[in-house]
Amino acid sequence: MSQVRVAIVGGSGYTAGELLRLLLFHPQVEIAQVASSSHAGQYVHSLHPNLRKLCGLRLCHYDDLSTCDVIFLCMPHGTAMQAIERYRNLAPVVIDLSADFRLRSPDLYLRWYGKEHPQPELLAQAVYGLPELHRQELREAALISGTGCMATAAILGLAPLYRAGLVDQGLPLVVDAKVGSSAAGATPGPGSHHPDRSGAVRSFQPTGHRHSAELIQELGALAGVGGSWRQTLAFSATAVELVRGVLVTAQVFLNTDLDEKVIWRLYREAYREEPFIRLVKERSGVYRYPEPKILAGSNYCDIGFELDTDQRRLVVMAALDNLVKGAAGNAVQALNCRFGWDETLGLTFPGLHPI
Repeated sequence: MSQVRVAIVGGSGYTAGELLRLLLFHPQVEIAQVASSSHAGQYVHSLHPNLRKLCGLRLCHYDDLSTCDVIFLCMPHGTAMQAIERYRNLAPVVIDLSADFRLRSPDLYLRWYGKEHPQPELLAQAVYGLPELHRQELREAALISGTGCMATAAILGLAPLYRAGLVDQGLPLVVDAKVGSSAAGATPGPGSHHPDRSGAVRSFQPTGHRHSAELIQELGALAGVGGSWRQTLAFSATAVELVRGVLVTAQVFLNTDLDEKVIWRLYREAYREEPFIRLVKERSGVYRYPEPKILAGSNYCDIGFELDTDQRRLVVMAALDNLVKGAAGNAVQALNCRFGWDETLGLTFPGLHPI
């Protein structure tokens, strides 16, 4: 089989750099073009120096893109939706890593993004690009959305419980997400200025975070309530002194008395065949729970839990690299699903320890 030719649009950002890093070692992919509106003409490795001697491409302008098999869009939120038809005319498969097509419902988009979606008919066509939940739909998808990094960790951590109907939806779901600085993107700002960011543990969105919408959509579908989600969701986001990494700590209340062995069996059965989900629950040691530090550069999501039997409260912890399983790696895994390849192609790097 000949290689699939791909183009990456928005080539100067962190997610584009990660896509390049992963796809350069993907046996079924040829990187045909990398486009940037502000860096056209520069070598890719001038923006992504880890790719020196690995990638000799120069960045082209968006206007110079040619037809190919797959286009990855790595542009800021709100950009892809304005020109999506142009990109769909260039490639039969478009994978958009922004938030523009993550939500199926125009009403849900309006509620969480505060404006009407300009392409509401495409929301129903796009497939939410999380292979663990949408593997079958991805195989026929023409438009695949990226997933929010914090939403990905939370959804994967909680999915088995909602699918099994074990959550008391009359009580709140509380989700605390801690995330590294790269989640803010490559463009610097006051919040990423080193003297202000270094040493900080900063609550930057204690309420109203847009990743909440993805939890409502995906967990609601698993619970069978869809758009009729009525459970209180309390989602908070905190910036911590990491470059890469997400750690979600979710507190959910169960609707029946369970012991840890039953919960362990539930998670093991749910994720036994998943190549990038690891269950982490040791009796002792520093790494007895999920830890984002050891996942840097990998496509794994580590999940653990602790049961508070007195309150029927389950504390679920999920960790991942926000640039890989939370963005570029997950997109490559979705690409593998779309073309019927082994899902691990290009994604076998295990992370580093120590780092």
